[in-house]
Amino acid sequence: MIPKKLLDKLEARKKENTFRKLSPPHQLVDFASNDYLGFSMSKDIFDHTHYYLEEAFIFQNGSRGSRLLTGNHELYKDLEDLICKTHYCESALIFNSGYDANLGFFSCVPQRGDVVFYDELIHASIRDGIRLGSAHAFKFKHNDLEDLKRLCQRHLEKKQNNSEVYIVTESVFSMDGDTPDLKAIATYCNAHKFRFVVDEAHAVGVFGERGIGLVHSLGIDTSIFARLITFGKALGCHGAAILGSAHLSDYLVNFSRPFIYTTALPPHSLMTIKAAYKELEQTHTIEQLHKNIILFKARVSELQLQPHFIDSNSAIQCCVIPGNDQVKQVAKHLNQQGFDVKPIVSTTVPEGQERLRFCIHAYNTREEINQVLQLLATFIK
Repeated sequence: MIPKKLLDKLEARKKENTFRKLSPPHQLVDFASNDYLGFSMSKDIFDHTHYYLEEAFIFQNGSRGSRLLTGNHELYKDLEDLICKTHYCESALIFNSGYDANLGFFSCVPQRGDVVFYDELIHASIRDGIRLGSAHAFKFKHNDLEDLKRLCQRHLEKKQNNSEVYIVTESVFSMDGDTPDLKAIATYCNAHKFRFVVDEAHAVGVFGERGIGLVHSLGIDTSIFARLITFGKALGCHGAAILGSAHLSDYLVNFSRPFIYTTALPPHSLMTIKAAYKELEQTHTIEQLHKNIILFKARVSELQLQPHFIDSNSAIQCCVIPGNDQVKQVAKHLNQQGFDVKPIVSTTVPEGQERLRFCIHAYNTREEINQVLQLLATFIK
């Protein structure tokens, strides 16, 4: 039996209707996963991965240790070089997941006396990384550059001369699907010599030339101190990387505990990422994704559902239905009709901002999009 205080917390979750549990596999129409391009189900990527490993006589199930011990397989260098070339950056360092990467970066890069300003809706992995670090941290209002400026002016007057300032945001927010004015923030950071850090987890594979993200497509590469990209969303596999300077990679190799003390990814995982990048060159899949996003938004407008939706041009479209009970009920109705749409409840989002999170995919059909939104309109009314 676990301690009573832990049981009490579980009971509180159940009373508040915020209790989480794992769902069994199902065959519902997918409007829930982050597999925006369908790469996780790609037979071409699967076959290419196995073909390459066999041709190279790589028959290794695991990495046998961390990268600093026995796990730094030759595929790491090939893949990190490919990532640098693809994303137009000086250096890339692969981590086992986006959570590991953010935890590893923010727990060791900002130092004691430094200041971190982060968007209030930033991902939990960034918050946890900041919490493990020694820097002062302050949140600014979501996508609000003026609030960021006010905070900076208030907290930096007594800043030490050698203190660094880090400004942190996402290029596409995971629970809203919206995008900040990255160009304006980059300009502000450049003017004050602040370090700009951008999480591109939900932009890679969706935006930019060959799906390489928003930072490069906006022409602000040189204004970014560090970028996080992940492979478990649009690329359909697993892992992540931090992009930046060679010095930054060297520092992370030496001081990032989630990197140093984690068993490295096996060769099969590395080759799957490489195969996914090759598949990104076939831009028709990305084009189909954007056609489906446009279709979804147009249908939302036709059904007069716009007041319920957060404005977004990404693959994440959110319908706000306040109240945990209410949003769960609508999600249940959609599930019963064959559609996998997930309710996002408080405490994941603020109370009163509970929502259905629709993830649009290149493989969703016109009929599926029309049907799920028609049902949504019926259930809301």
